[in-house]
Amino acid sequence: MNILVVGSGGREHALVWKIKKSPQVKKIYCAPGNGGIAQMAECVAIKPADIPGLLKFSKDHQIGMVVVGPEAPLAEGLADVLESAGIAVFGPSKAAAQLEASKVFAKEFMRRHQIPTAEFQTFQDVRRAHEYLKKAEYPLVVKADGLAGGKGVVICKTIAEAEGAIKTFMVERVFSAAGDTIIIEECLEGEEVSILAISDGQEYVILDSSQDHKRIFDDDLGPNTGGMGAYSPALLLTKDLWDEIEESIIAPTIIGMRQEGIPFRGVLYAGLMITKDGPKTLEYNVRFGDPEAQALLPRLKNDLVEVMFAACEGRVGGQDLIWDDRECVCVVVTSGGYPKEFQTGYEIKGLEEAAKYDDVTVFHAATRKEGDKFLTDGGRVLGVTGLGHGVQDAIHRTYQAVETIKFEHAFFRRDIGAKALRHVKIGGRL
Repeated sequence: MNILVVGSGGREHALVWKIKKSPQVKKIYCAPGNGGIAQMAECVAIKPADIPGLLKFSKDHQIGMVVVGPEAPLAEGLADVLESAGIAVFGPSKAAAQLEASKVFAKEFMRRHQIPTAEFQTFQDVRRAHEYLKKAEYPLVVKADGLAGGKGVVICKTIAEAEGAIKTFMVERVFSAAGDTIIIEECLEGEEVSILAISDGQEYVILDSSQDHKRIFDDDLGPNTGGMGAYSPALLLTKDLWDEIEESIIAPTIIGMRQEGIPFRGVLYAGLMITKDGPKTLEYNVRFGDPEAQALLPRLKNDLVEVMFAACEGRVGGQDLIWDDRECVCVVVTSGGYPKEFQTGYEIKGLEEAAKYDDVTVFHAATRKEGDKFLTDGGRVLGVTGLGHGVQDAIHRTYQAVETIKFEHAFFRRDIGAKALRHVKIGGRL
């Protein structure tokens, strides 16, 4: 079949890379893609927000399945439009995508279905929000309700920081309408983990675990980003924790959405905090995480196309996922200044050298090709991903490759995967 992947980042490169391995695939298109994706698929100049353009392209090119990478077109109803035209699409409906598109919807859904999460209050009035801050306990978390590219969450240690977050979201409207409503919630303590499940609306299969690194600097310091790296699996998870996560979070979410008449089809991402009181839900996403996809997909032995198509056809229950028992580490290389102001257009050198390392793949996130050169074209530029026999080996292989890549003002964290080493020391996998 012909497959269209929607998006242009590292997640989409990883999806194209994995899809290309399927014997079911005749041709892959990507809209709009990037410089690296163009080496594996035909990139087409259609933006993810151009729903009529994506529909027309899918009809004209006999697309057998559309795989939607980013959240925004799902929130705008891309899946609904494609499905109504008889085109299989891997991604949830507009109604189901509210789990990510509206944090208020997600939190109230969790409350209705007794899914463990932080205590919270919602506000649409700046004055009332400020009044609440005067009696709140710190630290606390301020969240913009709508989509904000992973940057609409601020952990506030003081009332001044919380007032600043409210000003940013509700007064300055940095994220436009996404900040018209905010959530103020308790700050959960513990270690984060990402759990993804593929569902057909009735049944689901859970993917292996991963751990994202959101903050820009080592030791989880600095502002939130779209993600600075990830590793898989998350070694802190015991079998008991796995069972608790499925029983208290994943299953109730899939069942609850079905009960509310908005069955979830696609990949459900649950961002969790493992607290002293057990796992609690920080957020939902309605698509593969980025960079979690880059750390997960190299470990998946199954034909991803078959699993995704099973979700489209309502037969996920028959899927049995098989995982490479090696660890995988993804380090994101960014433009200097990200997540704030940065410049693009710098030549990237060392990509061929990095690709020579065994079990290392470089996923392009924001690149463009001019002639025979790759240039930077955004904030998160590359995701350098390596498999290893044990997390320490995976870290070593990945950073060896990272060090060969050069462009002006390149930046990356040097501690991706370090949290996993703590669990190795106390009995995790070597």
